[in-house]
Order: sequence, then C-alpha cells, then structure tokens
Amino acid sequence: MIRNFNDDISTPEKFVVTLELVPGREFSGGAIDTIKQISKDAFDDGRITAVSITDNPGGNPALSPDAIGREILDYGMDVIVHFTCRDTNRMGMESRALQLARLGMKNILALTGDYSGKGFGGRGTPVFDFDSVILTSMLNDLNKRLIKTGHSEVFVTGCAVSPFKYTEAEAWVQYRKLQRKIEAGSSFTITQLGYDIDKYEELLIFNKHNNITIPTLASLYLLGKGPARAMHNGRVPGVYVSKKLFEQISQDYEVKGEGMKHAIERTARLGVVLKGIGYKGIHIGGVHKSFDTVATILDRMEAIEHNWQDYVEEFREDAPNKFYLYKNADKQGESTPVKDEISFNVADDAHYLFLRTAHDLFFDKKASLAPIYKKISTKLDKSNASWMLKAFLEDPFKKLMLSCQSCGDCGIQHVGFLCPESGCPKHTRNGACGGSRDGYCEVHEDKYCVWVRAYHRMKKHNETDELTGHFVPPRLWELKDTSSWINFHLDRDHQKDEKAA
Repeated sequence: MIRNFNDDISTPEKFVVTLELVPGREFSGGAIDTIKQISKDAFDDGRITAVSITDNPGGNPALSPDAIGREILDYGMDVIVHFTCRDTNRMGMESRALQLARLGMKNILALTGDYSGKGFGGRGTPVFDFDSVILTSMLNDLNKRLIKTGHSEVFVTGCAVSPFKYTEAEAWVQYRKLQRKIEAGSSFTITQLGYDIDKYEELLIFNKHNNITIPTLASLYLLGKGPARAMHNGRVPGVYVSKKLFEQISQDYEVKGEGMKHAIERTARLGVVLKGIGYKGIHIGGVHKSFDTVATILDRMEAIEHNWQDYVEEFREDAPNKFYLYKNADKQGESTPVKDEISFNVADDAHYLFLRTAHDLFFDKKASLAPIYKKISTKLDKSNASWMLKAFLEDPFKKLMLSCQSCGDCGIQHVGFLCPESGCPKHTRNGACGGSRDGYCEVHEDKYCVWVRAYHRMKKHNETDELTGHFVPPRLWELKDTSSWINFHLDRDHQKDEKAA
C-alpha cells in the first residue's frame, strides 16, 4: 500500500514517524544505494509515513532531492522534499515547483536555508531572493492557479520552526514568523533539533494559546559524539546541544561499543516523551547506514512508551540565564510568560526614533502632505531629474544611516528601521531565519541578528506588534538603483497596495 503523508498527519489518532535522509556529493554509488535501501526497508517496516530529503544541507552541493525522491516514490514510500531559497531566484524556484508537480512529489518543506557553503572554485553566491514565508506563499498561489486549470491540489507545504531560542527577542520573532508561515499556507510544521523538553513543550503551549492547530512534528536525532560536538559548537545552525549533554555523550563513548547503545536509548526516550506531551509525530535524523537502527529505536519506543513520564527529567535543562516563554507550564497551558531584561542602547534608540519620525513625516500615505510629496515625485520623475534627488540627498543620507544597498524598494519600516539588505545576509523581510545563536547572526557571528536588534528597539516603545505583524511581499528587483523615495510615492514599490507604509 502506498504511503500518504498528508492522510496520516490528517488522521487524529495517528502518530506519524518520518525519516530524514541526506544525499551526498555523488549521483550513484554506495551512499546513494544506502539511501535507496533505507527507504525500501522503511516502506517494508510499515511504521514510517514518509522520508524527507535534504536540499544541499549546510549550503554545500549534493544530489538534488528531486531526483532521488522520484525513485523513492516509485517504491511506494511518500517523500517530503526540502525546498530552500538559497540557490535560485524566484523564476528558478517556480520552475522547480512545476518540476516537482510534474514528478508527483507534493510534500514540500519550505525553508529559507543555510547560508551558502563551498562548491567548485569556492563559496557560491547566496541568492535568497525569497524567504520561507514568501516561498510558502508562492507555492500556495501556484496551488490555486493549478486548481483553476482543473488540477487537484498539488502541494502540501510545511515549514520549520526553532523553539530552541534562549533570548526573548529570538523566541519572539521565531514564533511570530511561524504565524506568518501558517497564514501564507503552511499546513504542517517540523521543529528544529534540541534536547530541552521545556522548549519542546513551549511550542505546544504557544500553539494552543494562539489557536494554531496544524500538525506539529518534533525533530530528534541519533546523536553520536561527532555530531554532538558540531551541534554544541554551533556549527549546525538552529540546533541546540547543551554542554551538559555533550559531556554526557562524550562519556558514553569512552567505553567501546557503548556510545551507540546510549544514543539509541536516548533517541527512543526522547521520542516517547515527545509523543506523551502531545506532538503529532517525530522526525528522525542522523541515520545514515541502515534502517535497522531506526527499527531498533521504534521497537524500544513501543516497549517504554507506557511510562514515558519517567524520562521527562532527563531532557529538562532548567538552565539559568536562558529565556523561556513560559514558566511552570502545565498541560493546559495555564502559565505566566517570563520576560527577560532588554539591554538599553541610547544610540540605537536615537537612531530608531529619528528614522521612525522621518518615516511618519515623509512616508505615510495617510499624511496630510502625502499628495504634495506625490506631485513633487511625479514632476521629478517626468523630467528625468529623480537621479539628482537620489545622488545628492537620498543616497548620502541612507548610506550613512543604514548602509543602504540602493535596492529601490525599501523595507526598513518592516525591520525596526534597520536595513534587511545590508543588515541580514539572507535579506529576510518576514522575520528572522532559524540560524541565530544567543542573539547573534548565523553568518556574522560577531554581530547581533538584525531582527534581534529590531525587537529590542521596538520593545522599548511597546511597538513589537508591528514587527513581523503582516506578510511582506518580495523585493522588486526592477527598482534596483532607482530612488526608493520616489518609488514609494508613485506606488511602484512593494507597498503599492498598502494604505499606509
């Protein structure tokens, strides 16, 4: 019988198990044969609903999930294809989506993606024309178009969320972005990886408080010593492995043959705890050699799930100086949010207030002077004199204040009056990616994430509801190197359909 991921996640009593597979930098050979064999064995076992296939993980080149996914689908095993925004622009992404539809692979995990790694000749150009929210919206729009032409719904689009954020700002923007992803069309979500049960539960409580009902799968990983070291050191963006856990795993491996036994047991115990606290399913990663390991984990889960409460404390961090959205949360979600202290930066606050005031004076379409600004912009545009405004006023001002990249489609008002082009390596306009760590950027590790900075400056003025509060359309590349001021007043930029900026 052919597996159907969407049917399983839509069945209330079904606990779903998916398995993540990672193609390497080859198109055939032993590694690819292993992936195919694991998929066949997973289908024969009967307990796996779907396998997910990564898309150039770590930003490094690998076999496309589309190619190997089609072969696995032929075995009867359903496939979830990871779809990132890192490597292609919007035309390439839509083309790929149509290709996936043609190949019959409808389950998509829409991701912004890791930053670019190294390929032939060095690091590749990071594209990031979309973020995951916009990609989800594009796939949802494509679904609607295909339905109008007589097709049934093609894509079942999911998203990722990282509850393992230990500053207030990071946690806040992660959960807000989850809401935007769902509004854009996500119908399931898979968590990032962590070993903190309070954070896993935090996500479920947040969902309950905000009437989020889409199925949520929790990631877990067969964590050996090598991967644990990499994750603990922050080399895998968005993943959390504490010092305490890493030291325990290192100790497990001191006795020959014992390390893997402990890893299997730890994975099984976390799996039953996650099932016990209410997750719809689990997403297993870290198995690269044989399905037998997965079968052993699932067998062990079946043996111990009746007393899952006995293992909860093993995964409780109770870490000091780390932010948790809820404290002493019970199963009904009746808990009090815990707020951490925000650092006050006078210069940053002055920068925010100045730009916010300037924006309200000159870039509010409801303002009394807005018609005058539009007339001036029209006159400059028709006389081909807009370059003078840009060269002698706009560029010097915005480069000094914002390190402006002259995109012509300004998005600073969405990011606390910080530039998403110069301030974020992934150019995200709908909230932070999941790769930040302790408030710092995934790529520029010595700098705070631009969304963290935006949250702090807006929180001081009780304006955080405006941060990632609505969907922001993609940047319009045709406006590159033109005046964003004139584009705004002549309704050319991405805000043209908004009543107010």
